[in-house]
Amino acid sequence: MRSFTLVLSPSPMTVRKGKRLGISIQEHMAIDVCPGPIRPIRQISAYFPRLSPTSSFSEPLSPNQVAAPATLSPSSAGQGEGAAGGGGNSSLLSPLLPGAAGGGGSLSAMSSMDTSIEIDSCDSDDNTSLGTLEFDLLYERATSSLHCTVLRAKGLKPMDFNGLADPYVKLHLLPGACKANKLKTKTVRNTLNPVWNETLTYCGITEEDMYRKTLRVSVCDEDKLTHNEFIGESRVALRRVKPDQTKHFNICLEHPPPLPSPTAMSTALRGISCYLREWETEQQRSLEERGRLLLCLQYLPPAGDGDVKGEAKERARGGLCVGVKRCAHLAAMDVNGYSDPYVKTYLKPDVHKKSKHKTAVIKKTLNPEFNEEFFYEITFSELATKTLEVTVWDYDLGKSNDFIGGVSLGCHSQGDSLQHWIDCLKNKGKKVERWHTLTNELPGSTLQE
Repeated sequence: MRSFTLVLSPSPMTVRKGKRLGISIQEHMAIDVCPGPIRPIRQISAYFPRLSPTSSFSEPLSPNQVAAPATLSPSSAGQGEGAAGGGGNSSLLSPLLPGAAGGGGSLSAMSSMDTSIEIDSCDSDDNTSLGTLEFDLLYERATSSLHCTVLRAKGLKPMDFNGLADPYVKLHLLPGACKANKLKTKTVRNTLNPVWNETLTYCGITEEDMYRKTLRVSVCDEDKLTHNEFIGESRVALRRVKPDQTKHFNICLEHPPPLPSPTAMSTALRGISCYLREWETEQQRSLEERGRLLLCLQYLPPAGDGDVKGEAKERARGGLCVGVKRCAHLAAMDVNGYSDPYVKTYLKPDVHKKSKHKTAVIKKTLNPEFNEEFFYEITFSELATKTLEVTVWDYDLGKSNDFIGGVSLGCHSQGDSLQHWIDCLKNKGKKVERWHTLTNELPGSTLQE
């Protein structure tokens, strides 16, 4: 950026018609071509500083300073001494510096600029308070449930024309946020200091979830005629919550973290950013959570002839007992916001197509309870080579049923599924219960409706 300097000479300058001024281009553009470090460009506020109301000039300006020709140049005191009219003339409209002539009680340029920055920052929306939110978190290890008690909010940002808001609170579990794990409080009308005292519960939260999951708490304003507006949010790492101990939170709401934008990157970085964003989207789609499933596995070893009684005759040779207990936070597949879920189990590879079992259909719910058991007659050596596939479906009358989610348990599984399968094989004759996360895809499996 070029620095321009306009010099008003005290002597009048006359130009005859038809003759050009004999000045160089440097003088015409007033470019400072002297070598040396680049000087910072002064702002217009440096020439006209805003004075504090409590400050006053120690001595008034003399008539000579007012009547003298002004030099609009931010030059140093040494340059001003060589100008016509004395050393005080060049400093009249120059930036006021401490100790300068005629400016003993004035503020410096830096102090005036600092004052303007502070005033502008008070009006910035980024620093405007969005309000505070108070809630409690409790994780019960015995029931694998997470309780969030939303207490109150204070000083929320006004969102409506009347200067108030209609706030409510939403909960999401990250990563894998979707409608299946969204919980919502009631709406409190026309207030900036709402009180809820409402407890929202997540079922099927394992200790692994508590270590790697983050709870996002969002406060929104409900609008009946238009879309709901976002007020603020806060994110809490669940690892901060100790099992069976209530932890209290009183936090300030924040803006959501900005998404990385590739607009300011170079062409190569922009291409890499778009590729990474597409890859991350595909990963989120492939790992989308569709709810939770509580399974109970038990391997029954072969029983002797003296131990066989009544209904145990069909299980005398031993086998795997699969108990489908319940589901929680299933994805809504119908237009009414619910599903009609049922569960199917397979023991694969299924050569003879006889391993299919199916529960009853529970109408209009996202948290069904089945409490049904299925038995697979199989030896222990054969079971080690099998994979148990459990899928949850939404029943639709007159058309194909919708797949909600599923889970695979076997020696080639990972995470909780693998651990559950190993515990079942190690503890023969004992029931082992564990919650599982349903995903929208089962790797290496062909879904059968």
